[in-house]
Amino acid sequence: MTKTLFERLGGRDGISNIVDDTVENHMNNPEVNARFLPFKDRPEHLAIIKQHTIDFFSAGSGGPATYKGKDMVTAHTGMGITPAEYMHVVDDIFAALDKNGIDEDSKKDVLSVLWSLKGMIISK
Repeated sequence: MTKTLFERLGGRDGISNIVDDTVENHMNNPEVNARFLPFKDRPEHLAIIKQHTIDFFSAGSGGPATYKGKDMVTAHTGMGITPAEYMHVVDDIFAALDKNGIDEDSKKDVLSVLWSLKGMIISK
């Protein structure tokens, strides 16, 4: 039987580590960190965003989770995210996947998910 993407990402703990590493990458990425650094002063809000992200990827990758956050269009409307910023975010996610030892096939599946969300996030 084939493992779900959720399982291949290390389950909830693995996804949590990937989200933590991704956020850290965003904070250190000069191309997108202006969007993320303000959350350092609002750790309770950052924790909510991280939890929503963990739930979103857990539910969307076949895990036993329920995402209760906003839909992608609503969550990103008014942010004016550019295609270049989106690509930097994808790069940060892939650096986190590499750091966590995620295999190439799983990374391709993650890329497929990220690509499917692109139109809901950019310039809304």
